Amino acid sequence: MTLENILHMNTGDGESSYANNSLIQENGIQQAVPFLKQSIKGLAKHDVFKNCFTVADLGCSSGTNTLLVASNIIDTVHEVCQENDRKTPQFQVCLNDLFGNDFNSIFKLLPDFYERLKGDKGESFGPCFVSAIPGSFYGRLFPDQSLHLVHSANSNHWLSQVPQGLEINGSNICMAKTSPPDVYQAYGKQFHIDFTKFLQMRSEELACGGSMILTFLARSTVDPSKDDCCALLELLGQSLVDMTKEGMVSQSDINSFNVPLYLPCEDEVRNIIEYEGSFSLENMNGFELNWDPYDKDYTNMYDSNELSQIHAENITKLMRAILEPLLISHFGNSIIDMLFKKFGKLVAEYLTKKKQRSLFVTISLTKK
Repeated sequence: MTLENILHMNTGDGESSYANNSLIQENGIQQAVPFLKQSIKGLAKHDVFKNCFTVADLGCSSGTNTLLVASNIIDTVHEVCQENDRKTPQFQVCLNDLFGNDFNSIFKLLPDFYERLKGDKGESFGPCFVSAIPGSFYGRLFPDQSLHLVHSANSNHWLSQVPQGLEINGSNICMAKTSPPDVYQAYGKQFHIDFTKFLQMRSEELACGGSMILTFLARSTVDPSKDDCCALLELLGQSLVDMTKEGMVSQSDINSFNVPLYLPCEDEVRNIIEYEGSFSLENMNGFELNWDPYDKDYTNMYDSNELSQIHAENITKLMRAILEPLLISHFGNSIIDMLFKKFGKLVAEYLTKKKQRSLFVTISLTKK
C-alpha cells in the first residue's frame, strides 16, 4: 500500500485524536500570521480582490486548526480591503490533505464557521465556499493559475515516500544520531526531490504574483548528526527496541520501519527554492516551541521530576495523535498502548536532563 493511502493523523475527537492534540501546530500557525498578512498586502497590489479570492490550505489535517487558517486569511483580506476602501471579494477555500484525512469532522464544523463569518462581518459578507481536495500535494491538485494564495503548515517535512536504501539504518526508525551517513544522504535526497516537485506543481497552479506561506519543522545545523531534531523519534525507536526484549515486537519489523519525515536546515530550503527557480523567497523566519505546547516556560533548560511527568504525558498524546495510524499499518494495533506507555517514561527521563524544543521555519514565497 502506498504511503499516501495510509499516512494521516488520528481521526475523530477522542482522547488520542489529532483534533484534541494539535496545540503545538496551532502555535506554529499563529507564529506565521505576520508573514501571511504581509503576503496578502502584497497581493492587493496585483488587484486580485475583484471577484473571488482563491486559497488552498495544503496538508490541512482536521480539527479547529483547519478553519483557524481559513479565518486568519479571510480576516486579513477583509482588513486590507477596508483599508483600501474596496469591497471584500468572495472566497473559495480549498482544503487539501491525503485520502485518509478526517474531512468529515471538518465538514461538521462548517455551519458554525459560516455563522461566525456572518455574525462578525455582516449578512452581506462573502460568500465563502469551502471544498475538500483529497490527494498528495506532490502532484497536481488544481487547474492552471487558479490560486491566489497557498498556505501549508506542519506538512512539508513529510516525504512522499520512505527513502530508498534505508536497510542499513538498523534499529533506527528515523534519521538518528547513530544512523550511517548514507541514511542522512538518502533522506536529504528524497526531500530535495519532493520539495522541488512541490514547488513545480504550485508554480503551475498559482496565478502570476501569487503567494505561498509554508511552515514546517526544521533543524538548526547543516550536519544532521549534530542536531537533536529527531530526538523524539529516537526515543520512540528505543521504546520499540525495548519491546523486542519482551517478545512484543520483532527485530525484523523494526529494521523494516522508517518514518518518512525529514527536517531540513535553512540552507537546504534556500538552495532548493533557488534551484527550482519559479519563486522569489521573500522571508524566512525560524522559531522554537517547547515539545509540550502547554509548557510556557522558556527559561529553564530542564524539568523537575514532577514537571517532566506532566510534560511527557502531553508530548506522548501529541506524538500518538500524529504517528498512531502509521505505526498500526506496520506493527498492528496490539502494541500501541504499551509502546506509548514506554515512550512516555523515556520522554520524562529525557526532560529532566535536557528540555528540548522543536525548531520551525516559516517561509513566504512569491511566484515570479
